[in-house]
Amino acid sequence: MLTSMSRLPLNTLPAFRAAAELQNLRAAADALHLTHSAISQQIRVLEEQLSFPLFERRGRRVVLNPAGEALLRAVQGAMAQLDDGVQAAAAAVCALEQRLRVTVLPSFAQRWLLPRMHRWRERHPDLALEIDVSQQAVDLQREGFHAALRQGVGPWPGLVSERLFDAPMPLVVVGCAIDARRLLGQPPAALLREPLLGEREVWRRWFEAAGVRAQVTPVAQFNDMGLMLQAAEQGIGLTLARELLAADAIRDGRLIKLSPIGVEYETGHTYHLVYPPALRDWQPLAALRAWISDELEQSRQSLENADSNAS
Repeated sequence: MLTSMSRLPLNTLPAFRAAAELQNLRAAADALHLTHSAISQQIRVLEEQLSFPLFERRGRRVVLNPAGEALLRAVQGAMAQLDDGVQAAAAAVCALEQRLRVTVLPSFAQRWLLPRMHRWRERHPDLALEIDVSQQAVDLQREGFHAALRQGVGPWPGLVSERLFDAPMPLVVVGCAIDARRLLGQPPAALLREPLLGEREVWRRWFEAAGVRAQVTPVAQFNDMGLMLQAAEQGIGLTLARELLAADAIRDGRLIKLSPIGVEYETGHTYHLVYPPALRDWQPLAALRAWISDELEQSRQSLENADSNAS
């Protein structure tokens, strides 16, 4: 019987956890980028060292027995602590280099974050902000990031999540300020004669909210709101956009808001800043959180002022 922690083959624990959570050796092998035989060998080594089995084999599935369940709880907690330690160690290295790595959604980076970067540099001239743009939910620890801006309902396991907006962000109709100004004051049904950009279902909901029942056929759809707003600025068509992302273009006269009617679509899919718990009190991340909060408040006030001036 195992009597010493020094005899536990620690290198086998990732394979054990993956197999236990996925209940399939081949899936565990794919998740860890190993071969099926390598996963089987590591679990066999672990069981031999422990002197008792951890799994029951049921066809292609592997199911934990009571001993395996007890070990999994301990392994998950220990590896979570190790993950936090790695994040803290990486943060300590970056603190010496004064570098903060963040992965951000393309639309948010293009339409909101980048236009404000000069104010970040003025406020934190000695703290470099490295921005990676990705549509995917990046593994922060594996890819070496300190934080991410994500859109969704969460939760994101193992990460602290801070919702950036307390209020919903309805979608509003915007178009090229030069071409679409003629539509100001027109009834909502008039927009049906215009080229529309975006998802059919989203437009259907907007027209329904405006009291218009009609078949909608958009001329183009994009998988990124930044590209769709750029297309609207170039006069390709009207689009429904989150007002926050269109705010700068409306203020600068590149886009015009055509109706006060807004529609909430996927209202739970708002923006969150997520980061590892170990970095909660790390000074560079605290600086980023405070700066984003201040900038969002300025954006909110700018939108309120624009609505007041339009009414």
